[in-house]
Amino acid sequence: MPTTTKLQLWELRAEFALRLATLYGNEVPAYNTLVDVSREVNEDFIRRNGQAAERLGSVERVTAERHGAIRVGSPKELAQVARIFAAFGMHPVGFYDLRDASKSSVPVVSTAFRPVDSQELAKNPFRVFTSMLAHDDRRFFDKETQDQLESFIGARTLFPDELLHLADKSAEEGRLDGHEAERLLELATSAFKLSADPVDHDWYFKLEAISAVAADIGGVPSTHINHLTPRVLDIDDLYARMQARGITMIDEIQGPPRWEGPDVLLRQTSFRALAEERVFRYSDGGIRPGSLRVRFGEVEQRGIALTEKGRNLYDRMVAEVDTWLAASPAGTSRSEIAAQVWKKNLPDTEQELALQDLAYFTYRAAEPAAAARTGSASLRDLVEAGALVPEPIVYEDFLPRSAAGIFQSNLTDDGSRDDAQAGTPYDIDRLSEVLGRRIYDPNDLYSAQRSESLAQAERALGITITDLTFQH
Repeated sequence: MPTTTKLQLWELRAEFALRLATLYGNEVPAYNTLVDVSREVNEDFIRRNGQAAERLGSVERVTAERHGAIRVGSPKELAQVARIFAAFGMHPVGFYDLRDASKSSVPVVSTAFRPVDSQELAKNPFRVFTSMLAHDDRRFFDKETQDQLESFIGARTLFPDELLHLADKSAEEGRLDGHEAERLLELATSAFKLSADPVDHDWYFKLEAISAVAADIGGVPSTHINHLTPRVLDIDDLYARMQARGITMIDEIQGPPRWEGPDVLLRQTSFRALAEERVFRYSDGGIRPGSLRVRFGEVEQRGIALTEKGRNLYDRMVAEVDTWLAASPAGTSRSEIAAQVWKKNLPDTEQELALQDLAYFTYRAAEPAAAARTGSASLRDLVEAGALVPEPIVYEDFLPRSAAGIFQSNLTDDGSRDDAQAGTPYDIDRLSEVLGRRIYDPNDLYSAQRSESLAQAERALGITITDLTFQH
């Protein structure tokens, strides 16, 4: 890396993503296979579909795109990791409560760190889904276990002071020179490396009986990359190719089904967690080898971002699929039922998704001559006349149920929970307080992007756009 050039945040972010990919590939070799197959799938998809393949992002962006996942144990650790990601131009977006998103014991609340500006996303869209252990939630942890967790987590140091200092400097100045940039990247990457330190056997497995996720967070001396996710343009093709290579995948693809209409939101799947060698310290003082299954290889296919109205419809469709599936014979395919529900409820064209305010689009003015000349025109009339061209906004975020489904599919058992106890209340505002910084609402970001494009279109066409089903 050059030592005289100051690197901007997006350049630091791109290099950070590459270094984490190398680190994770060395630790979990099956990840490299996943990346290779993802590349094959994308190349074939582009060959078949031409320019249409870039409808939801350039080939360069999709090829480089990754999302990582990490887990931390306390508000202090979460606030520190927020400082580190800020050094790479990544900000907290969205609130996800996984505690009630599946039948398994997943006692975490989460946010995702990513760029929030569309131009920054286009340069490098690296994002990290970050979960914090809710160790004060009585449904999972009694008072004794909570105290033990707080003591164990409070005694460890995940991020050295030098890393935090450099991170703050990078975030404040918006760039770092080559020497400091190299040191920041070195320390940040090392912070997420799987530790070779011995794991306390009895403590780890006490936590695992409650939740494997809790054990992975609060039963080890450091954090680590839990998974690193490439993006594919055809996740069904990837799923089949991975199985053909003899790699065991989870039972189903999480999220919306494959159907004849536009892709929306996010579809995810993974190969099953593999046994990894670890060293354990036993109560007799002995240190002996063993293994854990906590990390897996995830892959994703991104679609169009749904509006709040669209998300409400999505939630109703998911509930309808659950109802149908519960009343169906054993072995009934969820994906087939879901495709029928989607076909019944969701418009099968991008244009209608836009005009019914079900999905977010930007709007580009075509030739002014194609516009109405009365000084105002409705959005629908302009779109149908070809004067205004809707272009989809990619969904940059996550789905709690899908994330929990991935976790659940890779757990050895469901763990334990006592639903007679009251859960600790968390929402986006409380987690913002924990972080000490605002967590962005994804809808605000998408809506602002749409509104800006409409304002530009009005200026370009010289008219007022009326009859909007949303405010801008």
